[in-house]
Amino acid sequence: MELRNKSATYEYFIEEKYEAGMILTGTEVKSLRNGTVSFTDSYCLLNNNELFIKGLHISPYGPGSYANAPATRERKLLLTKKEIQKIQQKLRDKGLTIIPLRIFFNDRGYAKIQIGIARGKKLHDKRESIKQREADREIKRFVK
Repeated sequence: MELRNKSATYEYFIEEKYEAGMILTGTEVKSLRNGTVSFTDSYCLLNNNELFIKGLHISPYGPGSYANAPATRERKLLLTKKEIQKIQQKLRDKGLTIIPLRIFFNDRGYAKIQIGIARGKKLHDKRESIKQREADREIKRFVK
């Protein structure tokens, strides 16, 4: 099961990617397995050498009752100290941000998130992305 942030590659140039673990409650994991997540307006931030994700909306699990956590709470991401230092070095450049790209479950059943260090696209870059996507569709049509 894989949940993708489809607008990420449209809105941003992805410069580097990292895989991180997430600290979740049990009902949040069940909601992820159901696919009820929204990446809209979500981003990551560094605070005291720790990485957190904000704005990631994981819908409450239906049968969860009182055990459900708030849908848009701040969640801690788990990375090694070296990776966090690398990210801090990169973020010193102007215009870079950290965004979530996809959430997936690894072979051991742990929920992982792929984050990317990204630079925002301008309007003409977005138009170029649309042209490229349409050209790829045309090529696939002729190949089949």
